[in-house]
Amino acid sequence: MESQDKEVLETILKAIVNQPEKVSVTRSTDEMGVLLTVKLGEGDAGVVIGKQGQSINAIRSVINIVGRKNQAKVNVKLDVPEVRRGIARPESNL
Repeated sequence: MESQDKEVLETILKAIVNQPEKVSVTRSTDEMGVLLTVKLGEGDAGVVIGKQGQSINAIRSVINIVGRKNQAKVNVKLDVPEVRRGIARPESNL
């Protein structure tokens, strides 16, 4: 099954995030292999990435195993907008 990698990734992500209804995975292929692009709900990126990237690395390992079964190189990309809270710099009054 060609999209088995996408289904496995969606199942894993929906099981660990706080907003499973906002998980979206798109699959594209080119000469380099398969790219699974993930969009998440606000605040879920930290859960998926995990401490020092351990969670996302484990997820990528599982997806690579599924890809190898189908003779495909599979990459997982998180499409997460960078949001920094509390880092606003006040204007200096010089």
